[in-house]
Amino acid sequence: MSKPEKRQHPRPPSRHPKPPSAARPTIPGAPATPAAPRVKLPPAALDAKGVAKDYGDSIALAPLDLRVEDRQRVALIGHNGSGKTTFLRLAAGLLEPSDGAVTVYGQPAGSLDARRSLSYLADAPTFYEDLSVWEHLEYVARMHGHADWQQRGADLLGALGIYDRADDLPNSFSRGLRQKAAIALAFVRPFDVLLVDEPFVGLDSPGKRALIELFDDAADAGATLVVATHELPFIEHCDRLVALRDGGIVYDGAPAGADSESLVQRGDGFGSEQADPGDGTLPGGGDPTAGNKE
Repeated sequence: MSKPEKRQHPRPPSRHPKPPSAARPTIPGAPATPAAPRVKLPPAALDAKGVAKDYGDSIALAPLDLRVEDRQRVALIGHNGSGKTTFLRLAAGLLEPSDGAVTVYGQPAGSLDARRSLSYLADAPTFYEDLSVWEHLEYVARMHGHADWQQRGADLLGALGIYDRADDLPNSFSRGLRQKAAIALAFVRPFDVLLVDEPFVGLDSPGKRALIELFDDAADAGATLVVATHELPFIEHCDRLVALRDGGIVYDGAPAGADSESLVQRGDGFGSEQADPGDGTLPGGGDPTAGNKE
């Protein structure tokens, strides 16, 4: 019995714009323009009040308060299981808190207004099996009302070094290439708040540099960033460092002078940070349905 013919994904010449431009990718809207008008009240980009998550057999997040101001750049650190992923998923509206609430510019996390403002990049993103990278970009961009997305998408793929893989299926990629594709999806749509979970894992050095530049460009365009990572070059770019330990905040202040090594230890003194396992989410912060449990 002959094997089924392998699906080919030739690059449709009419669908791709000119190759990536020499300039770095611009942030859509700069600052990002949402799909529909909204009122940013109160001024906090992200506001968690008494938020907690109890899975029954374990407490992933103790009641905590965390207010992130508009346009602030925050690095989130902590040991594996400290609650970082749980907090990000609560803020993204992927989990219901056991207690307390999280708002995005005053709108309940998970509401349409909050999701319109927010892009979420999981540490292990998933992709549709039958869509190419370019088709993923189009889907995410159009779903979030970004009609003029093609040059932005091409420039993102060029900056990340995967423009020549635009018509390939991301599920066939290596870990590093999958991460680059997911980064492009997170940045192709407009957003005011970007939540990111361990984005540097699996990236090569050029990919890490490109990602830091994208973070810088997003911040310059007015976006608020909350990034779970221990990548020192990025942390040094941040305004604020927040460390979680066993579900609670143990440090909240300037990155300069903070002892990151001790801050990522568990309460018992063991277990430094590792990449968190997870199921991921639909790409680009569109309609995320799955992810990690810390």
